[in-house]
Amino acid sequence: MDVLIHALSGRYEKRNPRALTVELLRLDESQFNVRTVTENVSPRGARIVTDSNCTPGKHVLLTAPEEGLKSLARVVYCQPLENTKFAVGLQLVVRVEEWGETG
Repeated sequence: MDVLIHALSGRYEKRNPRALTVELLRLDESQFNVRTVTENVSPRGARIVTDSNCTPGKHVLLTAPEEGLKSLARVVYCQPLENTKFAVGLQLVVRVEEWGETG
């Protein structure tokens, strides 16, 4: 099944819908910190919606204070949505097993 998920979506693991409060620090702009909520997560990544346009390939620092998580993440995609929002796909540097569990 994992091979099928990767073939269809480019992901190795299924994403689970979870709304977790996270903070995003863009490393190219030292004081640019965004607080937002995840739409879905997997042990290796997350999708967030934010007001900020992010550049694919750039690294950010992702923290989830309630989860005790702090990890570098790579911006995989940034898609414009309605109302000047952006959907951002993040690939975590550190695997987070708890995110793979349904909340």
